[in-house]
Amino acid sequence: MIRRRRTLLTTVLLAAGTLPRAAAQAQAPSSYPNRPVRLIVPFAASGGADTYLRLMTEALAEALGQPVVVENRPGAGATIGADFVAKSPPDGHTLLVAATAHTTNETLLPNRPYVLMRDFAPVALINRTHYVLVCTPGLPVRDTAGLIAHAKANPGRLDYASSGPGAPYHFAAAMFCHHAGIEVQHVPFRLAGDARNAIVSGQVHFMFDSMGPQLPLIRAERTRALATTGLERSPILPEVPVLADTLPGLEIDGFTGVLAPAGTPMPILERLNLEFNRILRAPATVQAFRRIGTEVAPATIAEFDALLREDIERRREHIRVAGMLPE
Repeated sequence: MIRRRRTLLTTVLLAAGTLPRAAAQAQAPSSYPNRPVRLIVPFAASGGADTYLRLMTEALAEALGQPVVVENRPGAGATIGADFVAKSPPDGHTLLVAATAHTTNETLLPNRPYVLMRDFAPVALINRTHYVLVCTPGLPVRDTAGLIAHAKANPGRLDYASSGPGAPYHFAAAMFCHHAGIEVQHVPFRLAGDARNAIVSGQVHFMFDSMGPQLPLIRAERTRALATTGLERSPILPEVPVLADTLPGLEIDGFTGVLAPAGTPMPILERLNLEFNRILRAPATVQAFRRIGTEVAPATIAEFDALLREDIERRREHIRVAGMLPE
């Protein structure tokens, strides 16, 4: 299904003439790229970040004139894949698909083998997104207020799943528990898919997750959607209320972007930024992203750089307030 969507998206983009490349190619080194470009996703396949980039790879390959390969290297709170890219040659052929986990890890994982803003160069912001709070169908709650009341009546007896310490889903749940004033146990898994399976099977009570992977589970009633994390209802789940209805002002968001190893020549970064933004602005891309519950967010390199720096500080403050100790 994902491959069919990618092929359709690429066909529409090219047919519509939305990917002119002459200007971009004129500004980049003539030798770039001279071999396949690898997008290293430090998360499991079929997750949010993985899905977003796979929707774009065929169009990006056409724009660059070289194959674009998505390679999943999950583990250690998204640091394994990030460290691999940080140590790769800074020539634009190995890129990191970064997400909220990486800005969070700047505080939460002090012993990681890299420093985000020292060892990487911003390339392109891909999207901004919100999450969905789901629970196992066997839990006797129907909404956020019910979950909070149930947790308060059973302190320390409920648990939430995540794809590991520092993952966006861990961060979202910790913020929720803090604002709700509830005592809940964290059950980390190595992969987001394992966390989802634990919710479906009833081994763990609830989790925050990307909307795309959760949609089929929600529709099949294998999980129950309690809330989304934006300030307004999501167009993909309009029947589901927002957290802020119960916890006023609480919004939990995330982003996906692309980084290159520090030292990558600016003309290469600019070429990549131009191509990513051209694809993101195409109506077919906008619609494809909205169907899986997220919004495209094209930005300049400078704008993405500023977002990263601001998000690192914002996550640091949230971690302090929520009492999430570095691991």
